Order: sequence, then structure tokens, then C-alpha cells
Amino acid sequence: MPHLFSFLASFFVGLSLFPVLIKVFQKYDFSDSPGRRKVHKVSTPSMGGIGFLVAAFVALSIWAWQFPVPDIRYLLGGIAVMAFVGLRDDMVELRASGKIMGQLLSVLLVVVVGDMRISNFHGFLGIYELPLVVSYCFSSFVLLALTNAFNLIDGLDGLAGTIGGMTLAILGAWFYIQGLDSLAILSLTLLGGLLAFMVYNWHPAKIFMGDTGSLTLGFALGSLIIAFMEHNSSLPTGSFLKLESSFTAGIVLMIYPLYDMARVFARRISKGQHPMAADKTHIHHFLMRMGLRHDQVALVLGFLQFNLIILVFALGGFSDNLVLPILSSVVLFLGYLLERTTLKFVKKKVKNSPRVLDSRPLAMPKKVKVKLDRQSVESGSMNLN
Repeated sequence: MPHLFSFLASFFVGLSLFPVLIKVFQKYDFSDSPGRRKVHKVSTPSMGGIGFLVAAFVALSIWAWQFPVPDIRYLLGGIAVMAFVGLRDDMVELRASGKIMGQLLSVLLVVVVGDMRISNFHGFLGIYELPLVVSYCFSSFVLLALTNAFNLIDGLDGLAGTIGGMTLAILGAWFYIQGLDSLAILSLTLLGGLLAFMVYNWHPAKIFMGDTGSLTLGFALGSLIIAFMEHNSSLPTGSFLKLESSFTAGIVLMIYPLYDMARVFARRISKGQHPMAADKTHIHHFLMRMGLRHDQVALVLGFLQFNLIILVFALGGFSDNLVLPILSSVVLFLGYLLERTTLKFVKKKVKNSPRVLDSRPLAMPKKVKVKLDRQSVESGSMNLN
């Protein structure tokens, strides 16, 4: 029951907090203005991540004391540090190097100090126990990748919240079933705050999460996924909801952000551009070119990710050596199909649109006869200045 109470407390605290934040951000002009890469058309308050993080920490302070929270104290510290990095970037834009250094501090706090890391591949690609240094480096790389992949999909009303909420719900339920109370209550409490945020972020959005929210939520999700992979691997064979394809299960929980990041980076590098260069080549941009609204794009991508998760869980009795190639093939096929469909739609739309340089005969105006009465002009004195 404390899990449910913490979830509800986080939701209702967030629900009452966001209207206040929106008013404050509007008053002090903490807003995201429309621009070249933006898809919104009006200035909208940003830094909404503050709201669901405050709601989650308030709920945790009330309900999480009876669980072994020291198990996740370094994770909570890492989340707080990442929130500060995101807030600093939202208020005064950080250089890429400064942003990475702040992220790395959070990652090392969780991976090295908190010892939340990937320690074993369990035979995937013939690899078993990882050496300690390799484990630290690989886990840090994975966590940084998951954090920034999630940050990159925060470009549409409700999209990041939909993907993040789905992953938190699945992880929270799995942790609860396995008796991992501290991880379960953290996942479900974050979910409550995020759902409150979604009430105001669903299209048309009244507030955005900003880097304060997207970086912090991506970091929390990445850390929880690593914890899920390790705890899943340590379960006895035949345990309820134990997945033999542990590595693939971790990937599929963030498959859309990971695929979108890999696809965009590969596309930019192939064109000689910097992988972090800003553009409009993300999957959600493609879907919007097909005429879908923000909420429709969020639902479509959420539906696809959910079905991929179901696929991997259905194949949970098989090893990563089989399940990962299947997942990769399905994702690549869906990506290819999407690009072909989008290209076909755009070409058809351009073909049916009038060409800019088309010359068309102008209709000649009708002749109008004007009849003037004869008037005489008498000479007189005139001012020539």
C-alpha cells in the first residue's frame, strides 16, 4: 500500500503545483520561444521538470522511510545532481563540455560509488563476467547514452512523458513483484509526478519539461534499467518474470530513444556534420510531416514501443543471442518502412501543390469608360512655393 500512497501523493502534489509554476514562469519569462527548430508556435513555460521532481521527492519523504532507502541513496543523489545540471542549462545554456562533465559526475556517483552497474553479460556474445574497470566504463557509457537519447526525444508535446511513463510503469510493477521495494517505490513515485506533468504537457502543452526534466528523467530511467538488468540476471532459473534475454530487455525499455539517436547520429555523420548538430530529422519530425498532430505522434510511437516490449517479454525464455537479432530486425524494418512512407507522402504532397515559378495569365481588367464634364480653369494668383 505505501507504493500506491506514494504514487498518489506524488500525482496530487504535482497536480496542484504545476498551475503555480506555470504562472511563475510566465511572470518571469522562463519560457521556450518559437524558433527555427521548434515545432510549437507560441511561447511556452519551460523547466516543468522541477514540478514532477519536487512532487516525487515530497512523496518519497513521506512514504519511503519504511523501506531500505539507503540502497538507493546514491541514485537519489545522482538524480539531484542531474536536475541541477539540467536547471543550469535551462537558465543559462551550458557548453557541451560543461554539460557532459555534470552528467559524468551523476553517472560516477551511481555506477562507481553506488555500485549500480552491468557486471555480467551472461554468455551474450560469449562474454560472461566483466572485469571491474571494464564494467565501470561500459556501465557509464550505457548510462550516458540512455540519458542523452531520452533528452533528444523531448521535442514534442507529450512524447517524452509517454515513453518515460510507460517505462516507469513496467519497471515499477516488475520491481514490486520481485520484492525490490526501494526501487519499486522510486519508480512509481516518479511515475505519479510525471503523470501530473502530462496533464499540462499533453497537446496543446501549457508547459515543457526542459532539460531539467528530460535529462533527469532519462538518467533515472537509465539507472533503473541497469538495476533491472542486474536483478533480473541474478534471479534463480524459472523465477516468475525472469527474462533470459536480460540485455535485450534493458534495450527494449528505451528502444525508441536509442534507435532515434543512433539513426540521427549516423545520418549526420554520413553527411559530414557534427553528430550533435541541430536539425529536424528525428522520427517525430517525419511523422509530423505526414500531417499527424503532436498527440497522435506520441500515441503512435508509444504504441510501437509498447508492442516491442511485449514481443521481448514474450520471448523471455530465449537468450539474447536469439532475441536481440529479432528485435533489431523488426526495428530496422519499421524504420525503413517509416522513411519510405514519409518520403512517398511528401513527394505526393509536393506534386499536388502549385509550383512557385508557375506563370499564369492574369485576367485583364474590364474597360471602364469615364465621362468628364468640361470645366474651365480661370487664371489667378498661385503659390509656387
